[in-house]
Amino acid sequence: MSENLSLKAFIVLMKASKSVQELIKKDISNYGMRTSDFEILEVLYHKGKLTVREVSEAVLINTGSITYVIDKLEKKGLIERNNCKDDRRVVYIQITAEGRKLMDNIFPQHQKVIEALFDGITEEDKKTMIEVLKTVGQKAAN
Repeated sequence: MSENLSLKAFIVLMKASKSVQELIKKDISNYGMRTSDFEILEVLYHKGKLTVREVSEAVLINTGSITYVIDKLEKKGLIERNNCKDDRRVVYIQITAEGRKLMDNIFPQHQKVIEALFDGITEEDKKTMIEVLKTVGQKAAN
């Protein structure tokens, strides 16, 4: 009986994903944060001012939960909301100076954890991995 490589690839992908998620969750908890808080701060830190919808699409948090997380971060003074002058239905979210200072301190450490995860993997293998995972993701989305 021949080995089903698609099934094996799927199982390896799912196990690797779980392990990576646990590693990242543990790393983020070292900063006294939940993953959802960190994801929103990270996207605003790197991309700047975004609408609530854009934030929701950029992170893996469903739209029902994102308002709650945004409210918590706003109460902590890490992000702020601003209404769009042209369309009252649109609300922009941006990181505050306090939020930026926090991310300036913790993001370089977080990046080191991610870089250590890929230590020893060639640039070519990383590029291949990116392309393969993009293809899998696009197929799953369609």
